[in-house]
Amino acid sequence: LFLQLNRINKFINFKVNRRLLPFGKGEDHKFGLNSELLSPLKRGTTVVEYSSPNIAKKFHAGHLRSTIIGNFIGNLKQALGNTVIRMNYLGDWGMQFGLLGAGFGQFGSMEQLKQNPLQHLFEVYVRVNKEVEQNEGIKQNARDFFRQLELHEPQAVSLWQLFRDITVKEYQCVYKRLGVHFDVYCGESFHQHGAQEVVQQLQRKGLLTTTEKGTGVVDLSPCGDMSSVCTLLRSDGTSLYLTRDVAAAIDRREKYGFDEMIYVTDKSQENHFDQLFQILRIMGHCWAKRCRHVSFGLVQGMKTRTGDVVFLEDVLDEARARMLHNMSQSNTTKAVDDPADTAEKVGISALIVQDFKGPLLSDYRFDWDRMLQAQGDTGVFMQYTHARLCRFGTFHYVKMSTFNPSLLSEQTSVAVLQHLLRYDEVLIQSAQDLQPKHLVNFLLKLCHLVASAHKELKVKGSEEEVAQARIRLFMAARAVLSNGMKILGVTPVQKM
Repeated sequence: LFLQLNRINKFINFKVNRRLLPFGKGEDHKFGLNSELLSPLKRGTTVVEYSSPNIAKKFHAGHLRSTIIGNFIGNLKQALGNTVIRMNYLGDWGMQFGLLGAGFGQFGSMEQLKQNPLQHLFEVYVRVNKEVEQNEGIKQNARDFFRQLELHEPQAVSLWQLFRDITVKEYQCVYKRLGVHFDVYCGESFHQHGAQEVVQQLQRKGLLTTTEKGTGVVDLSPCGDMSSVCTLLRSDGTSLYLTRDVAAAIDRREKYGFDEMIYVTDKSQENHFDQLFQILRIMGHCWAKRCRHVSFGLVQGMKTRTGDVVFLEDVLDEARARMLHNMSQSNTTKAVDDPADTAEKVGISALIVQDFKGPLLSDYRFDWDRMLQAQGDTGVFMQYTHARLCRFGTFHYVKMSTFNPSLLSEQTSVAVLQHLLRYDEVLIQSAQDLQPKHLVNFLLKLCHLVASAHKELKVKGSEEEVAQARIRLFMAARAVLSNGMKILGVTPVQKM
């Protein structure tokens, strides 16, 4: 790099020595990740809690954002050298299971549960929720069932375990389609005893106050005047979601010794996590400052052709079907071995890229037509660019030793090179605020630059050294694009 300061006109000239560029050395897959710019980043063990649906229900489309954002954060942290523990904290406890247990006893069928498990549980849950509004007896049955769960009565626990096992098995099929995996499946149920220990610790420290209604509360007001309290114990002595979250955080710290823990949920839970972190701090856990909540806005207008969307599988099926149709109508689509599989991957890419283009906290309107466009800033365009770049791997006369980047003198090739050299900047920016928009927009701009370069930089018919340099440029672009897509949670396709 040559730097020249022009004192008269007050600007700085930079000149890049292309011979020193880190491409063409057989390690394009590591490009950007070994940059000195990333060396100040602290590396250690990161726990990421994301997705976290409620068991005994089909996977609601509303959990899509938490799932893909958490997956991105896990991928990013892992790419930057951290040990990542991906955790799915299932909603598998609470009064809703009292309702479901009571409802299944009255409206459930083991035969229907075997045939279509989550659909049947969903129908039972909807029905019992309607009935409970007019029937005080069912409400009492629900309280009794949950109390039996808390006391570990075998019949109630056995039914609950059946519901949980069925749900996890069904969810794993959806996660596989999304390319998402978890190291740990746990849930609120794991922390019942821990929640009671939390209550006892708070009592011993004089931090838990019993109200006139018999509930246990903690005062979080700055002046200690009870102007801001949160409830940790019901009047009947059962724990709440927040109590179990406190117990879960303490357990994870003891079990994993994490350096940071990141929770990924929608913005409606911001107050919940503020309270969680405050409680941990007043209990004397200094590591609470390493806990972080990444919140996000809502998706509006997510519908399929059949109407309002309820389940994520409906969205994934629709994305695949629409993409398959678009591929069949396109003149540029290449023959692929498994069109449905390619359509699925490209459709999911389109979902992810549309979601990640803006700030996470912003709500956005879901738009099928815009999302699946082959041109423009879409996941489809990103996949098309990657597939196009993969064709350069078929040139058999690429020789690493003969790569001479100084031959890349055209403005289009310089633009691609300059953009690639920003990859480490984008990674560190993403690591700081955990926003995927930086990486998405970097990759989309790379795709546009590659499209321009592809039109101008001919390989066939060029002198061998020039052809070598251009092929290496395109292969470097492919490596960075592929790596970035994988961090986003997008599976690159080789052909489309």
